Amino acid sequence: MSPAASIPEGPGKVSRADWRRPPKARVRRIRDRLREMYGRPINVPHRQPVDELVRTVLSQATSDLNRDRAFGRLKERFAGWEQVRDAPVEEIEHAIRPGGLSRQKAPRIQAVLGELGPDMNLDWLESAPRDEAMSFLTGLPGVGRKTAACVQVFTWGRPEIPVDVHVYRVGGRLGLFRPNAAFDEAHDELLVLVDPDDSYEFHMNLIRHGRTLCRPKPDCGGCALRRMCPFGRARRAK
Repeated sequence: MSPAASIPEGPGKVSRADWRRPPKARVRRIRDRLREMYGRPINVPHRQPVDELVRTVLSQATSDLNRDRAFGRLKERFAGWEQVRDAPVEEIEHAIRPGGLSRQKAPRIQAVLGELGPDMNLDWLESAPRDEAMSFLTGLPGVGRKTAACVQVFTWGRPEIPVDVHVYRVGGRLGLFRPNAAFDEAHDELLVLVDPDDSYEFHMNLIRHGRTLCRPKPDCGGCALRRMCPFGRARRAK
């Protein structure tokens, strides 16, 4: 399902010409309110880019718990990523089965690893220009912008806001990008709106909010953002 399909109750399409980007001061107020609700998460970059690539592939269409179980089984069963790359695909499928969709994810992981060169050293990405780093990552088989952004954020703490279904749903309801915006457009808008120093915090708290209150069937009555949320106001007016 595409991100846009996750908010069928939203307003109709708005053209780029008619769209007015919200002021950054409003975004900072949203940041502050989310901070009051969920605290201020601190990023601790782990500096393991290949780990993050594999972990993010495993996260697709599953829970964090199942992703971590599948990732842990890979690390236990194989001595290194070279062995994962070169193993029979059936062995990878078996190891990652707890994460779901193992038949799709196993060849995808091996295809990504096969593009990283013999030493699989991606340390150069940390200091590469952002556009160059993102272009390289999104050029890997099956790696989209969300996965590339996750590598940048969680590996080195570079300012990105990976847009998953929670970020897309909450950001769309708050009017941070055009209704029914494409995935990449939503990503671009959030990068413009959110101060780089706040990008990790904003990303994590949007996810937290999307999992707790702003679910597909939201609890608008219990939401501290309801007065600044166009979706919430429209819902109450019905």
